[in-house]
Amino acid sequence: MKRARLVIGNWKMNLAPSATDRFLAGFRGELASLPAGVGVGLAPAFPALERVARDLSGSPVLLGAQDVHGEKDGAYTGEVSASMLQDLGVVFCLVGHSERRRYRRETEKDFSKKMERLVEAGISPVYCVGETLEEREAGQTGEVLARQLTAFDGALAPPPGLVLAYEPVWAIGTGRAATPQMAADAHRALRSGLASRWGDVTARGLRILYGGSVTAVNSSSLFAEEEIDGGLVGGASLDPKGLAAIVRAAG
Repeated sequence: MKRARLVIGNWKMNLAPSATDRFLAGFRGELASLPAGVGVGLAPAFPALERVARDLSGSPVLLGAQDVHGEKDGAYTGEVSASMLQDLGVVFCLVGHSERRRYRRETEKDFSKKMERLVEAGISPVYCVGETLEEREAGQTGEVLARQLTAFDGALAPPPGLVLAYEPVWAIGTGRAATPQMAADAHRALRSGLASRWGDVTARGLRILYGGSVTAVNSSSLFAEEEIDGGLVGGASLDPKGLAAIVRAAG
């Protein structure tokens, strides 16, 4: 089954609105050269969301958010709801990033609630999974990925627009990417887990991105693997030319 490629830039806590203007000025010049068959998304920090939405209005670039709260609204100082993201034009949102797991101690139960809120708002979840170095060296990668998929327990079908992102924790921001074979093996394990939940046809239709030190140099070899449907790009997405090169590699 042919799945459309997708590359998402996750800016994390980088690029204030003024710096966002400079990035977008450079990235707009790259848009015409990007392959039509590859989706492109940007997930800026919350303060820059409106500026990115306004600047890229009418372009094919998808607007994403880096996180969402698990409740609809209420007394949650410093948090952002799915309906607020919807109002800004956000169409996808990261859920379960390893940095949220590590620093905020968020769990599969938290991620399940967040995805419920996103679905209610018509926003597609991009659910991030991946093992630590200790877990990989202990041969526990498959077990960890299976546990992380329990965020979908009780779901009779995948959330609309669901995308998975395999991000081995040991490769994020370290410059040490997984080999194409390692990434493809993990993607196959994830697809098998999805198939056991929702059937083989559904699982084969879901996109799984690779994230973790993706660069313009290594992206071509990663994307050559049939199981890898694109990338969730961190540091390299802060450079408009570098991000454009990764998108072209996905094409």
